Amino acid sequence: MAHAGSPQADRPDGSAASDRPLAPLLAVCAGYFMVILDVTVINVAVPVVGRELSASLTGIQWITDGYTLIFAGLLLTGGALGDRLGNRRIFCTGVVVFTAASAGCGLAQSTGTLVAARLAEGLGAALIVPGSLALLQQAYPSPAERSRAFGLWGSMAGVAASAGPLLGGLLVTTVGWRWVFFINLPVGCACLSLTLRHVPASARRTDRAVDWPAQCALIATVALLIAVLNEAGRRGWADPLILTGAGLCLLAAVAFILRERLARNPVLPLRLLRSRPMSGGAAVGLLFNFAFYSMIFTASLYFQHQRGLSALRTGVALFPAVAMTMFASVLSGRLARRTGHRPLVVLGMVLGAAGLAGWAAAGPNPDYLMLVAPIMAAGFGTSFALTGSTATVMSAAPDAYSGTASALFNTTRQIGSAAGVALGGSLLAAAASFTTGLRTGMVIGAAAYLTAATLALSCIPRKTPATAPAE
Repeated sequence: MAHAGSPQADRPDGSAASDRPLAPLLAVCAGYFMVILDVTVINVAVPVVGRELSASLTGIQWITDGYTLIFAGLLLTGGALGDRLGNRRIFCTGVVVFTAASAGCGLAQSTGTLVAARLAEGLGAALIVPGSLALLQQAYPSPAERSRAFGLWGSMAGVAASAGPLLGGLLVTTVGWRWVFFINLPVGCACLSLTLRHVPASARRTDRAVDWPAQCALIATVALLIAVLNEAGRRGWADPLILTGAGLCLLAAVAFILRERLARNPVLPLRLLRSRPMSGGAAVGLLFNFAFYSMIFTASLYFQHQRGLSALRTGVALFPAVAMTMFASVLSGRLARRTGHRPLVVLGMVLGAAGLAGWAAAGPNPDYLMLVAPIMAAGFGTSFALTGSTATVMSAAPDAYSGTASALFNTTRQIGSAAGVALGGSLLAAAASFTTGLRTGMVIGAAAYLTAATLALSCIPRKTPATAPAE
């Protein structure tokens, strides 16, 4: 008899069972929803948080990026720990840490305290996300079911992105910005309960040690990269401190690569990167997250600072962009079984590029109605590509490295998010006017989307067994 939370056996003819339990999917998606919600819900709240806590623009960037920095820097560690100690155990640990840190964010009385609690949230997220994809891969071994599960996993990002700005605006204007974080408490408790009850324990590989020197080098690389991008707008790109930070970032990246070549048990076996689908899919994820989250961050500041909208009205203004993500994730998951992932990813990136280019071309002070189609295209295109790039990376990974592959993909995505927010904020601070910085950021984002489309053409297979429908 199958475990209540484990996959049911496939039918004798090889087709996937239609009664595969949904509890593992719901448990995993609840954790991922919480993590992604915390990325988007904060965007409309940070201007209010900044005013109440007297935070500078750089402080506001760190409230947003402190979370993403630790999230991105520790994802590979989370993946390695999951492969070593069991993905369910590490996933549950991350849920506990994230939920407790969210309570700390809601209780913060200063910018420094809030940033510290956001760093702790990032640690929890880094333990949750690698395990989420690995647990889905474990629970749904059939290629067709796995593709559908990844599509629903991606749609959770769409739901969270859709709910984030509206929910954040509603909470900020009614009960206050602290509830932006307190809302995670019931979600975290529900996720933990579902996981412990319905997701079976994962296999452990205790012979695979965590390569801490390489991990320290990776954290230094990410931290220095984000710090340089955050501070460049205030200090200037030619400032000696900025140039020194950029040089140290490069040295840390080289140290990470050298260590991985020499280590017996590397955090990221470099041979995995020789797989074009894996390395290329991860690069696509970095580029579309860079473009999309830079747009969301700068647009949130634009609507509140330049147009004088409230947090709630800003959420409503952004809703067309993020609402499309939910629809696009579900649609791409269904279409992929017929077309394969490559055309969907390419189309999504071209739509995203057209959206941001359309905003830049709309002029310095366009009517809001002129911005609806561009931001819808960016939201739809980003989410349309997410399912395909996720499935490409995970399908290219050996089962023994599913946590590591998930961590790689999400590390690159979060580095893209953090870099997009940091560069977007720096462009706003350094430009002659707010709208000039905003439009420059949109042009750079459009270029990132087009680069991702070009990469997708060369690295994503035309059609793989993972995307083929079950017979």
